[in-house]
This record gives sequence, structure tokens and C-alpha cells, in this order.
Amino acid sequence: MYPKMMKSIVLCCGIVMLVNFFSVHSSSLEDGLLIVTVATEETDGFLRYVRSAKKYDLDVKVFGLGEDWLGGDVANSAGGGYKINLLKTGLTEFAGRDDLILMFTDSYDVVFTNGASEILEKFKKMDARVVFSAEGFCWPDKSLAEKYPAVTTNEKRFLNSGGFMGYAKDLYEILHYRSTANTDDDQLYYTNIFLDPELREKWKIRLDTRSEIFQNLNGALGEITLKFKGSTSYIYNVISGTTPVVFHGNGPVKVEFNRMANYLSDGWTTNSGCQSCKDDVIDLKQFLEEDFPTVMIGVFVEKKTPFITEFFQKVAALKYPKQKIDLLLHNSLELHKEATQVFMDTVANSYRSINVLHPSDKMSEINARNWAVEECKKKACQYFFSVDSDAHLDNDMTLQLLIEQNRSVIAPLIARTGKLWTNFWGSLGTNGFYARSEDYVDIVEGRKIGLWNVPYISSMYLIQGHVVSKLTDPYTATDVDPDMALCRYLRNKGIFMYVNNVHFFGHLIDTENFDTRHKHNELWDIFNNPQDWEKRYIHENYSKSLEEGAVISQPCPDVFWFPIVTDTFGNHLIEEMELFGQWSGGKTEDPRLAGGYENVPTDDIHMKQVDLERQWLHFLKVYVSPLQQKVFLGYYHDPPAALLNFVVKYDINRQRSLRPHHDSSTFTINIALNSPGVDFEGGGCRFLRYNCSITATRKGWMLMHPGRLTHYHEGLPISNGTRYIMVSFVDP
Repeated sequence: MYPKMMKSIVLCCGIVMLVNFFSVHSSSLEDGLLIVTVATEETDGFLRYVRSAKKYDLDVKVFGLGEDWLGGDVANSAGGGYKINLLKTGLTEFAGRDDLILMFTDSYDVVFTNGASEILEKFKKMDARVVFSAEGFCWPDKSLAEKYPAVTTNEKRFLNSGGFMGYAKDLYEILHYRSTANTDDDQLYYTNIFLDPELREKWKIRLDTRSEIFQNLNGALGEITLKFKGSTSYIYNVISGTTPVVFHGNGPVKVEFNRMANYLSDGWTTNSGCQSCKDDVIDLKQFLEEDFPTVMIGVFVEKKTPFITEFFQKVAALKYPKQKIDLLLHNSLELHKEATQVFMDTVANSYRSINVLHPSDKMSEINARNWAVEECKKKACQYFFSVDSDAHLDNDMTLQLLIEQNRSVIAPLIARTGKLWTNFWGSLGTNGFYARSEDYVDIVEGRKIGLWNVPYISSMYLIQGHVVSKLTDPYTATDVDPDMALCRYLRNKGIFMYVNNVHFFGHLIDTENFDTRHKHNELWDIFNNPQDWEKRYIHENYSKSLEEGAVISQPCPDVFWFPIVTDTFGNHLIEEMELFGQWSGGKTEDPRLAGGYENVPTDDIHMKQVDLERQWLHFLKVYVSPLQQKVFLGYYHDPPAALLNFVVKYDINRQRSLRPHHDSSTFTINIALNSPGVDFEGGGCRFLRYNCSITATRKGWMLMHPGRLTHYHEGLPISNGTRYIMVSFVDP
């Protein structure tokens, strides 16, 4: 039986988990410990907190859930008295109990790293009735610093109210010591009590100055490190030599706290890898396609992008029921108008709905992205999948895999091929821009596989519908680009962004320095995007010639025949040469040559004339040299040199054939760019010494033969059409 409402499973699993968790199952309570916290919303941070408590069988009682927050803007100023008032009411049932220890912690930025027995053992060793966490800053009233008891160099002196514990009787009395306004500062309330010697003694209050139980991260980044033991993870304070149990990312260190929390509660360990990857996942295989959630895919073409044809093909090839997809496309560039239209013609009537914005609509990137969010809301979409034109979906299961991971916002890790440039940042600098986290390279290079809470994602990401419904102009900002604006917006709302590198999803296109002066600009892009260049232009059977034991075709003595380029390569190169149009005319006088004279002239265009020389020499090194070394054993010249690289045009009205000659090369390559019997009749190459002719040339195949000494040859005449070949005289 399949549930009819996928949304209820995707969006409500957290609530179900909490209900199960907070029902009667007394583990830490049996030990005499109850965790209490205040949370008005089920944020991602809160759900992380609950998962960590559940892992260590800690019973948690939550106050304020579903209520409005009345405690002021505690992220940017003093406040939080509302927490005290909620605790006053909520803890009434425990008043006077001397047999129960209560631990209060914040919830949005806290995780546990151990259970009740460890917590209670540490607490009882402190010989206190009440213990507050400690930090290195006196806040919010710095003038009170001198009133604090002195501590040693390796201890923290000042009270932090984000974590404290004690006997229920004492905590209840402390909370009711005096009245507090909701917007008063809770930390100042507890500080004034602690700094009163009589009250401190009355309730036997101590600070956890050595971070035995509580570790506040703000101001202590250099003092702690992650440790692993088997399949467990924990934090170690290298200054105090302690292993705290409650990890609190207080203050402006949320990004680093979130990074470290990826590992804690055994979320990722060296022995077991990513254990948190299994939390709350969905298995779409359990559902009929008609029950799949609805997705709006937003495709954004905002910059000049090579290989955009392949990009669109991969979007269309996603394995997801198209009747469940609403497609929205924004193209801001005339350059890509044709490719966009081809894509739209291909997918017409395939999706539930299609909406396209063209360059003529003159909608900015910011407005287009915000508009996509609003359209998603209108359609009550369950997911918004944003894909930029530089993000190639090489894994056609990407969308399903991201949905199954069941996170509020999640991006697949994609990188520029062979580079560390990715679609996520591991950390932020003080200016809010990129900073490299200590685990960034390990994640990018796959030494650490998992699910990573990060501060910035871009290019391709999935947002759950319940998050989309909360977004209002998330891409709008005057000081940063739209992608950074979105991420800042999400961070400020406490919405986690994850990047997943469990699977290979695809790669990023390098759009920098993309030369767009030509019809087929990708021909020039071999350096920036070698993987994509190869996929488009190198013959699918090229690598078979390099396999051990491969039999290489030899139609004439020492003339070898290899598949090397695609039909597309031939078509594109011919079109570019014809657009350039400056054919030499087959004259002996040739100003392009050093001596100005060609003994055996062809009607040709040099690669240098169309600015393809550098790319072609790279082609010779990467793709031709390995083949040469396979068939001409013992000859090695790296890199190969070639002064003459040119496309020859045989035409019945200009030059039909080429008289016998030797090439000025150690070896020559000759690639057929079009097909006999289709584009021309006749033609071919005859090696006179061996009386051997090759007439049935193959488009995309390369002839390789020795040059100046042995292989005296001629170009056989064509009888109809036009024949094109690509020739290089290698190592003259």
C-alpha cells in the first residue's frame, strides 16, 4: 500500500520523531537526569539537537514550542528573559525535588556528545548544587568582569547562560528569585545571582571553568579539536585537557560550529563514515510515480556558458516523472537563444507546465530567481530544484537522490573537473565571503564522504516546499550576488544548507575566458573544459586503440588508421573554416610561410589563421602522441612540434587533387572531416612506393604515416562535391 500524500512524509517526519521521542521512554530519567530546553520553532538546529539527545538516550522536555518568541533579538543584542519565564512555568512540577537533576541548554546551536552517566559523573565531581557553563567574554555588561572570582590561565572566568545544570529544587528557586521581563537579558539575570557571594554560597553555584561538561565555542576555536575513537566522535579541549559533553556554538561562530557538528554525535567518524546520512531518509522506490512529490525545476542561463547544448540534454534526461515537474527557464543571453529554443522544442508538452523568460523579456537575474520562488509557491510545489547552466547533471538520478536525503536545503557536490572549484564553501571569512575549511579539500577529493552542513551553496540545489513557503525575495541584495544573498537569507533564518558527496552527481563547467567570437565556440575550449571537449569531439572508440593487444588497422604499409574525432568535430571545423573563408587558392606563392613559397600547394586554411593553433598542438600532445607511440615504437618526442596544421579543401572548381610529394615531417596525420559517397565522390590518398591507395576514407578517422623519406604520396582527384581533411606535419 502506497501513501497518497508524499508531502506528509517528507515534511512531517520531524514532528513524528519528536512525538515518539518525547513519549514515555525514561532512560536518562531513570538515572535522575532530565534535559530541558526552550524552542519556539522546529528549526533545523532544533531537530539536530533532538537527534543528538536521542542518540544518547537523553530525555528532553521542550518549552515554548509553537509559541511566538517574545524574548527580543538575541542574535544581535541582549535579551532572552522569555526563556526564564517559560522555565518558571514549565518547571513547576519539579519544584522542591532534590532527587532530580535538571540540565538546561539552548537548542538551536547545541549538540550532545555523550549520555547521562558521563554528564552526572562530571557534575558530581564538581561538588556543586548548580553549575553554569563558562566563557572568555563578560557579556552583556563588561563592567561586571572585575567582580568575578579569579581563575587560572587555562580556565574560563565568565558565566554563560546557554548551558547550566543542578538539582531541580535549587534551579526552581533561582528562576523565581525575582521577576524578569521577557526582553530582559537572561545571562545578566544569572550573572547577578552568581556574583552575589551569599546567593552563590546559598545555592552552591560553580562555573564550569575548565569545560568539563559545557564547551562554549565563541572565543575558543583554537582550544578544541575533533577526535575519533572507533565509531565515535567527540571534542577535546587541548587547553584544559577535558572532553566536554555539551557543545554550544554561541555567538558569531555558527558556521564553524555547524561544520564541527557534522562529525559530532557520531555523525561522521573515521571508522564508520557518514552515519547521519541514514537519518530520516526517504525511499522513493516504495512509491508509485503518481505519488511522487511535485517539483518545480528552475533553469537559469545567466552567463556565457560553453557546452550548453549538453547541459540542456542532461536536464531533459533526468529520471523523474515529467508529469510531476513544472519547468521554469530564464535565459538572459542572446548568445544562447538558439540552444534554448532547441531545448524547448525537444521538451514541448513533456512537463506538467513550462514557462520561459527570454532575453527580450528583460528580466534581471534577481527578479527571475525571486519570480521562480513565487511561482513555486503558487503551484504549492513540494520541492524547488534550481539548476544553473554551468552545472551539468551527469547522474540522471540526481533529483531522486536529493529528495531521498530529506533535508531542508541540499546541493549535490559538483566541481570543475580536476580542480578544487566547487559549488559550496566550507567556511566564511570575516567579510562574509569564501574561506576554506580544514576539511574542504578532503570533502572535494572524496577522502571524506557524507552529508555536510555548509554556509554556502550554488549552481544546483534542492529546497523543500515548506522552506520555499517561508521565502520572500531571498535573492535580493545590493551588496552581494543573488547566490550569496540566498545563502545569507537562509543562514539568518537558521535553515541549514547541506552538500552531499555520497554519490557522483555531475560537474561544473568553467565559464571563465569563454571565447564567443565564433559559431562553434567550444572548439576553442579544450583547455578550460577538457572533459566536455573530449565528450563532444573525441571519437567514442578512440581509447580502444590504446588498449593492450589492440589490432590497429593498416591499409597500406606503415600507414595506420585510427578513429579519433566525432562527426560533430568534422562538421564544426568545416563550418568554422568556411565562415572564415580565406582559402589559400592552392598557389605556390604563400605569404603565410617563412619563405613565402610552397612547392606543393593545397587550397587550405591554417589553424593559426583562426586562432586554433595552440589548441591543436595540445590535441596533438594529448590524443595523437599516444597513438603514435603505440605504432611507431621507440620514437618519443614530447611535446610534438608542428609548424603546419591546416584544413585542406578539395573542390572540383578549385583544386581537385594533389600531385605526388613528400611531407616535411617525421610523421603526418590526415583526418577525414567529411564522408565519401555522401559529401563527395572520388578522392583518397595513394602511396606510390607501395602502389597502395586508400579511397574509402572514414569521417573522423585519422591516417598516420611517416613523412619525408619513405611515404611518397598523392591526393587522388575528386569527381563531385567537396572533400575536407585536417593535416598536420608533425616534428618537421
